[in-house]
Amino acid sequence: MPVVRIPSVLRAHTGGAAQVEVDGGTVGEILDALTRDHPGLADQVVEGGRIRGFVNVYVDDEDVRYLSGLDTPVAAGAEVAIMPAVAGGAD
Repeated sequence: MPVVRIPSVLRAHTGGAAQVEVDGGTVGEILDALTRDHPGLADQVVEGGRIRGFVNVYVDDEDVRYLSGLDTPVAAGAEVAIMPAVAGGAD
């Protein structure tokens, strides 16, 4: 079963869990299952059936934007990482 790495900023929605096992064969199926099991993540990760613009999703360190997006296949032992974009800094 694929493992989804949850960044610290979103762990409140997974009961503090840094990793969650989720069943699915594509990124879309995994995100559907993840947001069904942890509804608080839905507004943070997806919007209108798409990955939010400021959220990066990786499958085994490969950015899904450069693969097949939500249709990117995910193998049983794969790691999916959700990484919210960070902006800002000093002047």
